[in-house]
Parts: sequence; structure tokens; C-alpha cells
Amino acid sequence: MSDCMSCVVRNRAICSALNPDELGALSKLGRKQVVSRGQTLVWEGDESLVVANVIRGVLKLGVSTADGREQIVGVVFPSDFIGRPFGKESPYSVNALTDAEVCIFTRSSFDDFAKDHPDLQHKLLQRTLDELDRARQWMMLLGRKTASERIATLLLEISNRLGNTGCSSIAPFLDQFELPMDRQQMGDVLGLTIETVSRQLTKLKEAEMIALPDRRTVVIKDRQRLQNLAEAA
Repeated sequence: MSDCMSCVVRNRAICSALNPDELGALSKLGRKQVVSRGQTLVWEGDESLVVANVIRGVLKLGVSTADGREQIVGVVFPSDFIGRPFGKESPYSVNALTDAEVCIFTRSSFDDFAKDHPDLQHKLLQRTLDELDRARQWMMLLGRKTASERIATLLLEISNRLGNTGCSSIAPFLDQFELPMDRQQMGDVLGLTIETVSRQLTKLKEAEMIALPDRRTVVIKDRQRLQNLAEAA
């Protein structure tokens, strides 16, 4: 944890609220952990024992339905915060969609540290409100947008979140990226069937808004048209 000041998400994660001395104190409480694709970091309903910053990779938040299926309720990207500070149980499971790396803390030690650092608590509140705004936007997406508009929105979201490094010398989006989820998982996120997801991706490809070199790679060829489609509703 000695390299916190050079961390690639340092300026975007919640720890950006801390000065160097405070950051050094927090770093002594945490450790880096590599999470393999498919690995579960947090189990739904279990005691909330850990919290973490995502350094690299993409993870999903999932809840179990009454019939035993999983519903994806969120996707987290580098610099996002996962876990439930000041909470007793986790309301969702956290699973790695890709190989990932997280900066992980025990919840109890993080809670004690946050109580003594109001700026960090304020950053946590800001992050919580941002997540609430995203959840409301996603409700609008699921309630009003067509299948093609949903797909366009998701592709732009992934492009922007994976590309936003916080460095002015790098574009705030990626025009080529690997999808962190398969067609079925995209459908779960968007409330669509796997057949509809595949069909809409093909339509976007035929319209030359995107290219699909293989099943995982997406190339955005016409960002403006894709943006117009996503904002059509």
C-alpha cells in the first residue's frame, strides 16, 4: 500500500478527499487484492465485513430473486467504491466480471477511520448521491427507452467509464474496448432477452455505428449517432 500516491484511481476514488498524511494512515489499514473473473468478493445477506476501492477491472452487484435467479442491479468500474460502510449486512453480492484488483479494508477499521475524517464521510455521501442519481436514470432507461436505445446507452456508459482515467492527456472515453459482460448479462442489466441483445448489436453494426471484430470487442465508429440514439427517449 506504499504506492497510494501513484495509484491510477487516486484522483477519482473516495480517498481523493484525504491529504498525504491521512492517506498514509488509511493505507496502513488496507491491502491490495487480486480478484479473478467469476470470483465472489461479497455475498448477499452476509455480514458486511469488508469495503473496497476498485483499482482495475469491472465487477457486478447482484441480488437473488425468489425463484433463485440472479438480477444484476449494478456494475462497478475503476475508482468506484464497493461495500456497505456503517452497515451490518450486504444487500447484494459482488462478483468479478473481469479479472480485477481492489484496495480492500475491513469495514470496522474503515468505519473507525471515517468517523475521524469528515472529508472522507462527505466524499462517501457524494458518492452515495451519485449512485442514487444513476439508479434513477437507469429506472428511466428501463421504463421508457427502446431496446436499441438501451444498448446504445450501455455501450456509451462502458466506453466512458473505462476511458475516464481522470488524466487530461487521455480521452475521457474509449472508442475500442472489451465488453466486461456477455450477451446474457447485458440482457439482465437492460431487461432484455439475449436474442434481443444480439439482434440490436447486429443492427448497430449494420448501421455502421459500431464494429464487432469478435464477440467481446466493440469499436465505436460513429459516437455522435450512437449518442443521438441513446438520448432519443
